[in-house]
Amino acid sequence: MRTLTPQEIEHFASRPGVKRIAVENFLMSMGTDTTNAFNNLALDSKLYKWNVATFEAIEASIYLAARTIG
Repeated sequence: MRTLTPQEIEHFASRPGVKRIAVENFLMSMGTDTTNAFNNLALDSKLYKWNVATFEAIEASIYLAARTIG
């Protein structure tokens, strides 16, 4: 899994209805382990009570980072 660019992070953070700071913070610190990223997403979304839009933005970004190894 690769690190996302600032432009990619902005793309996901600017989706309608997302909690921008949650998306930015998660994506800037998610590391390169796909399984760990998904596990952290599940835990953090419950702990911080993220809405569906925020969860889906982060989920989509993990898929992008995992799919495009570079």
